[in-house]
Amino acid sequence: MALKTGPVPNEPGPSDIRGRVAELHSIREQALAGPSREATEAQHARGKLTPRERIELLLDPDSFHEVEPLRRHRATGFGMEMKKPYTDGVVTGWGTVEGRTVFVYAHDFRIFGGALGEAHATKIHKIMDMALSAGAPLVSLNDGAGARIQEGVSALAGYGGIFQRNTKASGVIPQISVMLGPCAGGAAYSPALTDFVFMVRDTSQMFITGPDVVKAVTGEEITQNGLGGADVHAETSGVAHFAYDDEETCLAEVRFLLTLLPQNNREAAPRARSGDPVERRSETLLDLVPADGNRPYDMVKVIEEIVDDGEYMEIHERWARNIICALGRLDGQVVGIVANQPQSLAGVLDIEASEKAARFVQWCDSFNIPIVTLLDVPGFLPGVDQEHGGIIRHGAKLLYAYCNATVPRVSLILRKAYGGAYIVMDSQSIGADLTYAWPTNEIAVMGAEGAANVIFRRQIAEAEDPETMRQKLVKEYKAELMHPYYAAERGLVDDVIDPTRTREVLIRSLAMLRSKHADLPSRKHGNPPQ
Repeated sequence: MALKTGPVPNEPGPSDIRGRVAELHSIREQALAGPSREATEAQHARGKLTPRERIELLLDPDSFHEVEPLRRHRATGFGMEMKKPYTDGVVTGWGTVEGRTVFVYAHDFRIFGGALGEAHATKIHKIMDMALSAGAPLVSLNDGAGARIQEGVSALAGYGGIFQRNTKASGVIPQISVMLGPCAGGAAYSPALTDFVFMVRDTSQMFITGPDVVKAVTGEEITQNGLGGADVHAETSGVAHFAYDDEETCLAEVRFLLTLLPQNNREAAPRARSGDPVERRSETLLDLVPADGNRPYDMVKVIEEIVDDGEYMEIHERWARNIICALGRLDGQVVGIVANQPQSLAGVLDIEASEKAARFVQWCDSFNIPIVTLLDVPGFLPGVDQEHGGIIRHGAKLLYAYCNATVPRVSLILRKAYGGAYIVMDSQSIGADLTYAWPTNEIAVMGAEGAANVIFRRQIAEAEDPETMRQKLVKEYKAELMHPYYAAERGLVDDVIDPTRTREVLIRSLAMLRSKHADLPSRKHGNPPQ
């Protein structure tokens, strides 16, 4: 398949302006059409769209302004001088989503397999710099095969420039990576530096070294999807935040996410008009959460009852399911929600849950999004694997993220809040602005059964009926130290509230905190646990 090279630059062109304009249109048509009809058909046969088709789905109609569509590489050798297609395999520019500016670049797999060369990288560098200067989100539509081997170290340097800009923009503008094809090596590192990663099943993969290299080095045989497909990264590695069945759905969800994000770290997230009354009470909440702390329930249903119109977007839904991270609205204001999920591992904190929540809290704080924390946590997950895996330092990541956050923070204890996990999940002692509890709350160092076994070990052992004595002492411990008002009496909870009024209480509290201002000590940056 031959790539179109366009007119030879040194050939004399038309002498009059109309002829020059006609020549311009001809060149633009070549750039817009891509390398060939056959290449486009092959892309569609793979179940993938072309870069311009993807951009049309992402942005508002007729809003895309392309930058450097006529750029071509300058490489020579290996026949490269005979293949100089316009765009050099990446389409860059800006447009709007719901009327708000968004910058975008999209790899063109039809040209050099979307591989990155010097000119290709320079175009991406330019659009990234423009996004940072304009203070607007950047979306990358990734469908590239890594560095362009024919250009050697120049291609690697191009990736370095992208990584440096990803890091510079981190916490300044939202960065979203959409994986729409195979992305290996350097092509996988840039998405890992961004805020959110979207993937499409069967057609997108991410890995540092492909199946062939894995087999040569380790002898393991595995497919591309088995090694780095969407489901692997959404469920096992946690690299992907979202996974969808097709590109159209994926890009529609990217648009929805963008409507929840601020343009940059100097602005608030866009507020929406809400027809959901602030004072709306939810009697359903009384039935959703069992008073018995050992019975599971679905925290997602609690969130649906609280947020505007039951609408929210869960982040990392299929990874570390024992904790929920989501974006939703309360009275039109975007909030980040962190909640234990009693339906999975009883809602304990483990290594993956700690990492997931820590990064989400840190991201919300970067972009001025208030954080609501819903607690029902029995503690950290015990076990040799957890201890040897570094649960101490991983749990400390979540502790650090909350302690470092200066956005409005409201926490609500629904049921259990035991031990160090209670402290870590945004307790008042680490800086929560307001802490509420339902009358079903139990805040303690540990559960009553375990506490009684420790405190009254000798009395239980010496009793004529140890089990009866144990049950009696458990009941006494609960009555003395774990009744619903114990923490409120000591000022560790600001109020014990009627569950049906949860939505109203949260909204009123966040409205009061809207003008909150907090300064951190002067420093270059902190040194969070790794």
